[in-house]
Amino acid sequence: NMKLNRTSVTEFLLMEFSDDYGMQILHYVMFLFVYIIAVVGNLIILLAVVLNNNLQTPMYFFLANLSLSDICFISTTVPKSIATSVANNRLISFAGCVAQVFLVITFTGSESTLLTIMAYDRYVAICKPLQYNIIMNRAVCIQMAAASWIFNLVHAALHTSMTFLLNFCGSNFIQQYFCDIPQLQKISCTDTRTHQILIFALGMILDSSIGGSIFVSYGYILSAVLRIPTAQGRYKAFSTCTPHLLVFTLFMVTAVFSYMRPKSLSSPTVDLISAVLYTVLPPVLNPIIYSLRNKDIQEAMKKMPKQIKQLLT
Repeated sequence: NMKLNRTSVTEFLLMEFSDDYGMQILHYVMFLFVYIIAVVGNLIILLAVVLNNNLQTPMYFFLANLSLSDICFISTTVPKSIATSVANNRLISFAGCVAQVFLVITFTGSESTLLTIMAYDRYVAICKPLQYNIIMNRAVCIQMAAASWIFNLVHAALHTSMTFLLNFCGSNFIQQYFCDIPQLQKISCTDTRTHQILIFALGMILDSSIGGSIFVSYGYILSAVLRIPTAQGRYKAFSTCTPHLLVFTLFMVTAVFSYMRPKSLSSPTVDLISAVLYTVLPPVLNPIIYSLRNKDIQEAMKKMPKQIKQLLT
């Protein structure tokens, strides 16, 4: 599968988790289990928000968007990896690889922009409660969600086109379980230094602006919460922010580690673990974090079987 003459690569080979068939089956079972948990968990949150009138608020509207993004995000990489293990076929077409890169960047981006919007929503709710319904009205929420999706599609198109302008004429083996930009740079026969600097610069600008706006929002939130006279009031305000902060921290730490870590920290095992962390962990943990701490979601989940039964009859 090594194409060492100067012909262009028309398909790529993804890595396998193990040469041992038993280990491949273990990988298949684990990934399938994780995938089902992520999809079911996020679907429950999506349905809870859609079916319950008391969850028709900006906070839950953005949470539903995040759940949709999570389902798409994990569906971009994990099913292909499961199929690779089952069929013992590691090939992915050139077009399939382009699609994976585009979708991974779209949903990584939507994860971070939606979390930023949710931080702003919490800031308005806690720091400007009297103006909340005016500032976060329905039209504004729809515009913010649409802007997030459009921005991420354009951003992903830019990164994807930059990546596939590189030439691939030597090895077609990607040392990752999906088509990942850093791994594609490694096997390109074009000098990728400019490309790496561009990606790093774009990443720094985006990460610092997203991280910065979230920290500023939480700075204001913290000072407002500390001014609440009652302990119960402070607890209530904090409890609406904790899930969001946990989800944001989990996602940013894993994504930044995947893309921004120095070369000295790069090895096939570390690359694999960091990729699994940011592509698999947030979609699995987000619904758990949000439903564990949230009474409204828990109530909505209890009503769901009855509501679904009514819809079906």
